[in-house]
Amino acid sequence: MLKRYKVFFRLFGESIAFAYQALVVNKLRTFLSLLGVTIGIFSIISVFTLVDSLKSGIEESFDILNDDVLFIQQMPWGPEEGDTEFKWWEFIRRKQPALKDASNLQKRLTKADAVAFATGTSGVAEYKNSSYGSAEIAGVSFEYNEVIKLNIAQGRYFTEVESDGGRNTVIIGNEIAETLFGNLNPIGKSIKVKGHKVKVIGVFSKEGTSIIGSPFDKLVLMPVKLITRMVDVRNTDCQILVKSKPGVSNAELKDEIIGQFRAIRKLSIKKKNDFSVNEASMLSALVDGVFAMINAVGFIIGFFAILVGGFSIANIMFVSVKERTNIIGIQKALGAKNSFIMLQFLAESIVLCVFGGIVGLILMSILVLIVNMWSDSFTLVIFWSNLVIGVVISAVIGLVSGILPAYTASRLNPVDAIRSK
Repeated sequence: MLKRYKVFFRLFGESIAFAYQALVVNKLRTFLSLLGVTIGIFSIISVFTLVDSLKSGIEESFDILNDDVLFIQQMPWGPEEGDTEFKWWEFIRRKQPALKDASNLQKRLTKADAVAFATGTSGVAEYKNSSYGSAEIAGVSFEYNEVIKLNIAQGRYFTEVESDGGRNTVIIGNEIAETLFGNLNPIGKSIKVKGHKVKVIGVFSKEGTSIIGSPFDKLVLMPVKLITRMVDVRNTDCQILVKSKPGVSNAELKDEIIGQFRAIRKLSIKKKNDFSVNEASMLSALVDGVFAMINAVGFIIGFFAILVGGFSIANIMFVSVKERTNIIGIQKALGAKNSFIMLQFLAESIVLCVFGGIVGLILMSILVLIVNMWSDSFTLVIFWSNLVIGVVISAVIGLVSGILPAYTASRLNPVDAIRSK
């Protein structure tokens, strides 16, 4: 058995050497053959890299949403169970969750660790002669920091007294702080938000820009009873956030929420829910589905480029067989087996394709470096899995493209092959 393996590897090594010699001698042919595979691999892996980078960036933005938190909202994050389409025309008629709903729900739930209420709007934040015009303004109940991860770099969170009393206190994002105050310490200073004077008690840690923005960098967070003086929350998107107790599954908590919230809304058995219970996993599933479709489209586009490259390599290999017919005849006359001849041409085809694929991957890596150098809001990430996929696809294309020419070469009659010169 060991002897057979030694013979195989020796023959394979000789085949690689023959393949390398053929590729070096015919440089123009090699270049033209590589071009199709290089473009195909570059196209496919570039799409995979772009999609995976987008997906990774979006999933990172979900990190603030704990897996054990459920969101009661007017609208679902996708088609509801049993539906094949998003019935927005029905959902838009639903009532928004209210602060009193959150309070009532908190008293009724036994499987929840914390219940919070949140609503929001947008507006201008001002300090003396400076202003920030695209601030995201959110009003939250005191328990908000128990269900959402908040990273406060300076200052503190609201006290219960400040929250329940709707005191004029806010926590602002890093981008707003830099715009309004520059190098000054914003803690304790007063700013105007939608025309109301408020005191800054905290600044969020800097998030930096991403493909979906930087919500906390542009956020003004305040007690919910303060925001009710600025906007009519009945006409604003609202949500109730519910965090489960340790050991309680989302399914158990969701069932309890639906039962208790139906009771709060006084819905009869025959009536459908007039609210939706969403969870972070729904967003992940939605993102996975969207990017799976994009990946498929990208693969199809790249596949046609690789298909052209595969035909090109097959054609070049047939030309190579014709040119080396005399050599094949001599090899067979000296005792070379059909398997050695076939392996020789398969190796040449595979080496050619893999080399073309590697060139495509190098070009893709250069593109990634250029994009990352020039883009502040989006970062492309090269995943090792994509590099491996690129090499494997190249090898498979080389194998498929070389089978017929290699088989044709292995079946040549040695006498006729020698005479072909």
